[in-house]
Amino acid sequence: MSSIYKLIEIVGTSSESYEKAIEHAISKASETVKAISWFQVLEQRGAVRDGQVTEYQVIMKVGFKLLD
Repeated sequence: MSSIYKLIEIVGTSSESYEKAIEHAISKASETVKAISWFQVLEQRGAVRDGQVTEYQVIMKVGFKLLD
C-alpha cells in the first residue's frame, strides 16, 4: 500500500529565536492541518531595528499525509 503526502509552505516568526519561530509555526499549523509528520526549514532571516534583532523568521515546508 502506498501513501500520498501534501506539502505546504508556511512562515513562522518569533521575537525570541529561530527555534521558537519553528515551534510557533508548527503549533499554529497543527490547529487546522491534521497529521503533520515533518518539516524542512528552507530559509532563515530576521528583522533589525535600531541595530537590534527584533524578529526571527523561518520559511518552512510542512508535510502531512492525506487521509485514505
